[in-house]
Amino acid sequence: MQVRVVDYRAPDAAEQFTRSLHETGFGVLVNHPIQQALVEKIYADWLSFFNTEEKHQFAFSQEKQDGYFSTEISETAKGATQKDIKEYFHIYPWGRVPAQLKADADSYYKQANELAEELLSWVERYTPPEIAKHYREPLSNMIKGSQQTLLRVLRYPPLTGNEPAGSIRAAAHGDINLLTILPAANEPGLQVQGKDGSWHDVPCDFGTLTINIGDMLQEASQGYYPSTQHRVVNPTGEGAKKSRVSLPLFLHPRNDVVLSDRYTADSYLQERLRELGVKK
Repeated sequence: MQVRVVDYRAPDAAEQFTRSLHETGFGVLVNHPIQQALVEKIYADWLSFFNTEEKHQFAFSQEKQDGYFSTEISETAKGATQKDIKEYFHIYPWGRVPAQLKADADSYYKQANELAEELLSWVERYTPPEIAKHYREPLSNMIKGSQQTLLRVLRYPPLTGNEPAGSIRAAAHGDINLLTILPAANEPGLQVQGKDGSWHDVPCDFGTLTINIGDMLQEASQGYYPSTQHRVVNPTGEGAKKSRVSLPLFLHPRNDVVLSDRYTADSYLQERLRELGVKK
């Protein structure tokens, strides 16, 4: 499985990137506009926050799905039996964020969201006409006015050796949304699954940006853009003693967007949240 590494500034970047998404569900960008210094500062500041008791003051809202999700209520991936070994915080522009962390989070959200919109326009431009005719509205229109695009700050804590048998940091799953924007984490562990079922490490060199297709875009494109399964495996040796932090932005359409004959964006999202065990 060859995930293309595409130079964002190259004249054929849009075509090469979109081809990678069609072939593998994933693409990697270099020389992109996301500020690395901001990413590293967010990693450091949020790692400190996750080590405080203050996080419990932001316990997640069952209704709105914003705020802090502890390891006790973390997701159980669809089809998995054990909860993932992680804690995380959901950030929306309208949601709750610790005051000391808000300015950087807002700045990153804006940068990542603008890039995600541009990349979605690349996908729209290079979708073959016979596939694009199935979109109920242009992809770029699906996200206009959306309040659902989510920034998640994830912390995978150091392993203690007492984890339940078979549990890993993030079990194999597909993302729910249209596109996911993911700067390289501070530690390795992300893997994607090839069409033959084998697992491949994703480069985690600082400065790379990994983008993957979500289930909603797979649904809207009738499978032309595949939502590839991915996971975060447990480290060994010295790596097991370290926290891993990552910062995915999940680009979501408006709730009323029709994805297919089977789903609107909202009906799909609610179904998946119930499957993940974070909504009743």
